[in-house]
Amino acid sequence: MVPADIIKKIKKVHIRTGRTVNTLMAGQYKSAFRGAGIEFEEVREYAPGDDVKSIDWKVSARLGRPFVKRYREEREMIVMLVVDLSASGRFGTRATPKQMAAAETAAILAFNAIRNNDKVGAILFTDQVERYIPPQKGSGHVWRVIKEIFTHAPQHVGTDISGAIGFLGRVCRKRSVAFVISDFLLAGGTAVVDRQMRSINRRHELIHILISDPGEFTLPEGGIVTVRDLENGRLVRLDASHGPTRRRYEERRAEAHRHVKNELKAANMDCIDISTATSTADALARYFRVRERRRR
Repeated sequence: MVPADIIKKIKKVHIRTGRTVNTLMAGQYKSAFRGAGIEFEEVREYAPGDDVKSIDWKVSARLGRPFVKRYREEREMIVMLVVDLSASGRFGTRATPKQMAAAETAAILAFNAIRNNDKVGAILFTDQVERYIPPQKGSGHVWRVIKEIFTHAPQHVGTDISGAIGFLGRVCRKRSVAFVISDFLLAGGTAVVDRQMRSINRRHELIHILISDPGEFTLPEGGIVTVRDLENGRLVRLDASHGPTRRRYEERRAEAHRHVKNELKAANMDCIDISTATSTADALARYFRVRERRRR
């Protein structure tokens, strides 16, 4: 049974996103990922009624008569939700902290996947993999996945994205589309993209969702501010009234955010930037539209 308070939270996802999730976004999701399970089968001679878009012009030119490509029917897609539950996700200066934004993002993706008859699974991680839910179909299974994302109490506080993706590579033998949902706040010097991630991205499609909060990019107005790292407990005191201090802090935080996006872009991996101050559904819908145009 799903606890009443969790049902209320999940219902808020539907209320907040409304018709966008239930109808429009479902269509955008399907268009964005269509053909992910289509396999080439053969080339055969053109027959009246065949779609001219399927004509193989090279083969037709070589043989002097029209031929078309045939594909196997589309298989269901496997969608994996790789969700960061580390302590930094508890931070928030808006009504929705980062951890809740991550859970809402995962829920929206799960609802859309199940409407498209895809399998959905989840990997919940901190600096260790804390929960693995193998991909399955069905609304009951999706509710289980969403319940776990909203209710799991992490046993650790750190972040190891590479370890979680390595686990994905070991447990998912079939190709999947994996949404890695994290704030990407890693220990100093830790690369966002490493050799293991590049290797797994060749077998699975990794789509990264970068969750942030506006309060991370600026200091409060005035006074001595104590900043605590929620993952290692380190305390730093800063004079928020000192202009150069404020500027250095803001520049470094903005640069760290850009670095994550640039490193993923350089590795040819998609990154969806989602702020707790904006609509999660709108950000996902924009990505689906861009992806659909790109596939064309």
